[in-house]
Amino acid sequence: MRRRGLWFAVGSLLLTTLPAAASTPGAVIPAGEVLLHPSIHYAGRATSSPPTTAFCEANYHIACYEPGQIRTAYNLAPLAAKGIDGRGQTIIIVDSFGSPTIEHDLDVFDKTFHLPNPPSFAVIQPAGVVPPRLHGGWAGETTLDVEYSHAMAPGANILLVETPTSEKEGTTGFPQIVTAEKYVIDHHLGGVISQSFSATEQTFPTAQSLLALRGAYIDAAKKGVTVLAASGDSGAADVGDDGSTYYLHPVTSWPDSDPLVTGVGGTQLQLDAAGNHIAPDAVWNDTYNVKTNKYIFGNAGPNPLAGGGGKSIIFSRPAFQDGVASVVGVQRGVPDISMSAACNGAVDVYQSFGGQTGWFPTCGTSEATPLFAGIVALADQVAGHPLGVINPALYRLSGAAAPGIVDITSGNNTVSFTQGGVLHTVKGFSATPGYDLASGVGTVDAALFVPELAAASG
Repeated sequence: MRRRGLWFAVGSLLLTTLPAAASTPGAVIPAGEVLLHPSIHYAGRATSSPPTTAFCEANYHIACYEPGQIRTAYNLAPLAAKGIDGRGQTIIIVDSFGSPTIEHDLDVFDKTFHLPNPPSFAVIQPAGVVPPRLHGGWAGETTLDVEYSHAMAPGANILLVETPTSEKEGTTGFPQIVTAEKYVIDHHLGGVISQSFSATEQTFPTAQSLLALRGAYIDAAKKGVTVLAASGDSGAADVGDDGSTYYLHPVTSWPDSDPLVTGVGGTQLQLDAAGNHIAPDAVWNDTYNVKTNKYIFGNAGPNPLAGGGGKSIIFSRPAFQDGVASVVGVQRGVPDISMSAACNGAVDVYQSFGGQTGWFPTCGTSEATPLFAGIVALADQVAGHPLGVINPALYRLSGAAAPGIVDITSGNNTVSFTQGGVLHTVKGFSATPGYDLASGVGTVDAALFVPELAAASG
């Protein structure tokens, strides 16, 4: 979902500016020219040290969080005390182009937050060599994916899989992604794949052109690999193949809509400085938040800025959603589960590529997706093997009111925007008790959810 119009890839809003980081700790770099990149919208400020929640609220008028706060919010400490940190597992991150500074940036991130380096960190390009200097906004996307999957499962190995073609709308970029993913699956290189990208289903020329790209997910299902995908950042709307014009009716995206893939939606966390919840999690929707819009877009909005969700036009209701047929009808519904994604609640990311050096608050469902990839890696460790397709287990757990699934009951993904000089509203879906098309089955309390998922998927 490359956030066409603004080109910020599914799930990734990196809030930064052009100048290099200031040398004074905590100093703010003056706002610079807004840059539009294939995967990240730069419109904020960089600091030379990670901004605290209080600093972001005072200076940016949004909340931001460090990895320790996120770990506390998802209750990871009881698992870590038992040695459950992802050890022995490998998280596969797939991104177009990647980042040439990712190893250095992860090292800075780890040292700053006192995290161990992953036991193994490798970068491969099985679909072709990435051309030099062809990284752009994908470098920031890659950095977010790597740093926050690692923050959730610091004992897991990380394999970054880079592809040589930018994924956009429709089929563009997906053949190379399929090739790369088939390689890692066939060579048994990891147990969970995190994808922070998607394309609006309607942008594929035909249904068959989309279905022809499912090979990697079919392969993953057969070989016990879990595949995750971000549900997008434009709420119930999304953009067409021109990359800028929004649909005026609810749409959804693929591969998160694929029944063999777990679609990850977005929530808003409200945390104190220690990471404790000061309010229940809600569906992420910053569309109508004037301060957030001014920070990201430079205008008061409204701009589409919410977690994706809705009903597929390609896939019918899978068996695992039969229990929520009253919500999805005869179609596949997404998302399946949700994690932190709000821009008013962004996470601190360190990046040093292309003159964009420093700490940046970053948000979107491509934050949520690697966060959940870390959770899956923890469950893989508990189970003693990769879990494969987890959707049936998620819906069984939800139907049984498993304590590890935290229901989201407030918020929606309705969005508004001006297009052609006219203000449009695309009415989305509201959170309700149980499954809904704004948050899926809800979010997680990891200390409870990880062993539940491991047992339910066994």
